Amino acid sequence: MLKKFLKSKLHGLKVIEADLNYRGSITIDKDLIEAAELKEYEMVKVINITNGERFETYVIEGKRGSGYIGLNGGAARKGNPGDKLIVFSSAWIEEGESCEVKVVIIDNNNGVEVIRKDTVTA
Repeated sequence: MLKKFLKSKLHGLKVIEADLNYRGSITIDKDLIEAAELKEYEMVKVINITNGERFETYVIEGKRGSGYIGLNGGAARKGNPGDKLIVFSSAWIEEGESCEVKVVIIDNNNGVEVIRKDTVTA
């Protein structure tokens, strides 16, 4: 039996821009994508800590080292510049198998503050 677990999380991202007229997605600085071991076009869940909105979208790579976080298309209606977000991805794990979980805590400049790793067994 497969079970769904947290694979990675970016906690405390600050929205820089919300662009309603852009293709739908979330743009994330490439350094942050790599820190959380995400892939471009990977589906992610997003929680807006500021207003409580939750939605699912896909990742687009932003400029490396820019700290840029952009809500695009319909996702732009779910947050405003300055809002704080949590972005997380999931993995399906076969019962008895293990997976590394990566939690990336973000600083006030959208840089990596801390990376915490753990292992989960289904």
